[in-house]
Amino acid sequence: MMTLLSNLWWLLVLIGVMILVHELGHFWAARAFKVKVDVFSFGFGPRLFGFKRGDTDYRFSLFLFGGYVKMVGDQPGDAHAGDPDGFLAKPRWQRLIIAFAGPFMNVVLAIAVLTGLYMVSFEKILDDKGAVVGHIVADSPAAKAGIVAGDKIVKLDGTVNPDWEDILTREIERVDRPIAVAVERDGRIFNTTVTPLLDEKSGMGDAGWEGQNVIQVGSVSEGMPAATAGLRKGDVLLKVNGTAIHSRYTLPDIIRRSEGKPVTVEYARTVPGSATSKSETVVNTATMVPQYKAMDGPARWMIGVGPEVKWNIQKTSLSLPAALNESVKQNSKFATLIVEMLRGIVERRVPAKNLSGPIGIAGQATQAAKEGPSSFLTLMSMVSLNLAILNLLPIPILDGAMILTLLIEMVMGRDISLNVKEGMLKVGFVFLMMLMVFVLYNDIARRIAPGLLLGLFS
Repeated sequence: MMTLLSNLWWLLVLIGVMILVHELGHFWAARAFKVKVDVFSFGFGPRLFGFKRGDTDYRFSLFLFGGYVKMVGDQPGDAHAGDPDGFLAKPRWQRLIIAFAGPFMNVVLAIAVLTGLYMVSFEKILDDKGAVVGHIVADSPAAKAGIVAGDKIVKLDGTVNPDWEDILTREIERVDRPIAVAVERDGRIFNTTVTPLLDEKSGMGDAGWEGQNVIQVGSVSEGMPAATAGLRKGDVLLKVNGTAIHSRYTLPDIIRRSEGKPVTVEYARTVPGSATSKSETVVNTATMVPQYKAMDGPARWMIGVGPEVKWNIQKTSLSLPAALNESVKQNSKFATLIVEMLRGIVERRVPAKNLSGPIGIAGQATQAAKEGPSSFLTLMSMVSLNLAILNLLPIPILDGAMILTLLIEMVMGRDISLNVKEGMLKVGFVFLMMLMVFVLYNDIARRIAPGLLLGLFS
């Protein structure tokens, strides 16, 4: 019960801010052009409470997952359609700005949130090695392209000296589409092509490579060989059976292929100093016999260690211009990724099950809140940008359809017929209801057994 209430609270905080900012965009633009506003509602459905100021009823409504601004004369044929201060009485260019103002404010919010965050705390990963490959998954697209551990990616689809953020973003975007890659090996450069495949587990593109990083013990399972051998969280993993560990996948991959034979792990541990001595790093080795278990998926050989990357992070604060510039860059990357994911869904290269609804967003919001303000604000920026892009899609009822309709009318020099507009609204309403049912199904499917889910909906 407490988890449900926590999820609901953080969902309302996250979505509430974005709804308020979005509707304020429409409201302020309408007032700027002297359009009367009947209702400014946080939520849909029956009115719960509120107050009236001037001509506007500011209210909270029963269903809080959304909101709307009801302007005078915004529908053809209503009682106030001819009001000179009504929405439809205004020039098309003014109505266009009013429709666009909501998504625009969500973009402003996304940029402003990250700008403020970066002015307080900006985390930069220090990496002077470049995009050096630390691990290649067997039979993966990267392996088939001839790339091996130790190679350095020096060019990616025209981007020179990409970092791993660029590379991972590109492989997520380019499911089933080739990426031109230039690789440096032993001082020589060769060109190849990598075509990321869909990872059924994550629902995103994956080329089967990972960067060369320092890997440490992120977790140790009680009662497993690693815990018995004395490994601790924070120990740096150096080698397994003589093979250097530069990736999270190296250790579990070798253990999985050991088929239960003993494995020797070399690791380093920092021993804290005292008032009279400095801290020092001690290298140890431990030989363990893997166990065949199913802990977080299918049964496999394991020693009970969760490897994770030990990032070399520099924390600093940026000036307003630098923070704004970095925020615009990050939001541009987010926007590109969102658009490419939607494109992949339309082209059926990416499964629509990646779409999340209120339940999924609530879980993400709660998790981000637990991780701290930085994670929560970053999520808020991403979801706000997502909301802006979705609202600009030319789907009836959404802002994008109104914008497209007004642009068409401006080119035609006349209004589209009322029957066509009413038909579009009906189609849009049905589509959005179907989409809501679908994303709720996705949310539930991620949380209960698939077989049980099919039984519930059959």
